[in-house]
Amino acid sequence: MIPKHTAIIMDGNGRWAEQKGMPRIFGHQNGVTAVRKIVEAASKFDIKYLTLFTFSVENWDRPRSEVDTLMGLLVQTLKDEFEDMFKNNIKLNAIGDLDTLPNEVREELYTIIESTKDNTGMTLTLALSYGGKQEIFKAVKEISEKVKNDIICLDNFDDSVINDHLYTNNLPDVDLLIRTSGEKRISNFLLWQIAYAELYFTDVYWPDFSEDDLEKAIVEYQNRERRFGKTSKQL
Repeated sequence: MIPKHTAIIMDGNGRWAEQKGMPRIFGHQNGVTAVRKIVEAASKFDIKYLTLFTFSVENWDRPRSEVDTLMGLLVQTLKDEFEDMFKNNIKLNAIGDLDTLPNEVREELYTIIESTKDNTGMTLTLALSYGGKQEIFKAVKEISEKVKNDIICLDNFDDSVINDHLYTNNLPDVDLLIRTSGEKRISNFLLWQIAYAELYFTDVYWPDFSEDDLEKAIVEYQNRERRFGKTSKQL
């Protein structure tokens, strides 16, 4: 069975470049090439939802020159990839504190989201200025206000109420979470949504992550028994 929703922590661009004696931006540029290949591969494998951890809230603390370069690279990539996304029936989505992004990034992002909103193929979600703790905090704050104003009744409170107030309210929970570069951390990514996800870690740096590597992760996922708290006999 193919994971309906695959999320990827694209890690290792900087270290990949440094190992080659190149500046970190060289790694980010090659990381964009990897994104293009993996989006195509995910669509080929019939993954319905692909979410990429593109820029975290913590990434704002990186050197200003690197952040500015990343934002410029993001804008250019969105412009370059728009026609292919539309042609390949991909629907673009974005999650995170998008108001903190530079105006040029937001404008390009919203233009493509609006232009592809009726596409029926894979939904590609970019997590930008995103943090899982911050997302949950935002949801709790909004829900608290609604409870206080009698918009939400505590007697009817369940998981769906929280889901409705997350950035990902239009997405299913994650089935498979992949992290590249050998690190084995979640790094504040989709903390609520990965509650029952299968976690897959690979030593491959993101710029080298290929269609074959994605297929290996999917095969590993298919060989796991997803019990969701039940026993094997109950499945």
